[in-house]
Amino acid sequence: MQNQLLLLEDVGKLGRKGDIVTAKPGFVRNYLIPQKKAVVATAHTLKLRARLQEERTKQAAVDKKEAEALAKVIEGRKLSTKVKVDPAGHMYGSVTAADIVNLFEKEGIELEKSYITLVHPIKTTGEHKVELRLKEGVPAHIIIEIVGEGERKSVKKEAAKKTKKKEEETEESSEEAKSEEPKESSDQE
Repeated sequence: MQNQLLLLEDVGKLGRKGDIVTAKPGFVRNYLIPQKKAVVATAHTLKLRARLQEERTKQAAVDKKEAEALAKVIEGRKLSTKVKVDPAGHMYGSVTAADIVNLFEKEGIELEKSYITLVHPIKTTGEHKVELRLKEGVPAHIIIEIVGEGERKSVKKEAAKKTKKKEEETEESSEEAKSEEPKESSDQE
C-alpha cells in the first residue's frame, strides 16, 4: 500500500512543495525520505502544509521573474557548434540537450538540462529551432546551427554539380516535350 507523503521540495513529475502525493514504496524509501524531499503525511505534518504551500507560492513568483528575465536574454539566440561528419556530410553522433547546455555555459549563461525540450537528439547539420521550457513553464526558443567540421569542399561542390545537372536535365526534357507538341498538332491537320 502506498502512503501519502507531504513534499518538502519540488520533485519533478511528482509534485510541488506542500503537495500531498503518493509514490511507489521503493521511490519513497530509497529517494524521497533519505533526500529529505518528503515526509509521511500525518496529522502533525499536515499542519506544515499551509506554511509550505505559502512558501512555494512566494518561490514561484520569484522563479517566474527569474525565468522571464532569462527568457529575454536567450530568446531567439543563435548558437553554433561544429561536429565531425563523414565525407558524405553525415554526422558522427548527435547534438543532445547536454551539448546545448555546454554551449550556453561557454556564453556565460547557466541552464539546466531539463529546460531543453528535445524529443530526440539532433542528428543532421544545418539550423534547428529548439524549444525551451524554463521554470514555472516560461517558454523560450533558440536556434542551433550545426556545422560539419570534417566536411570537404569537394563534397559540397559535387552536390552542387548534381543539383545543377538535374536542373539542366529537367529543362532539356521540358524543352523536348514543348518541341514535340507542335509536331503532333501539325500531323493532325
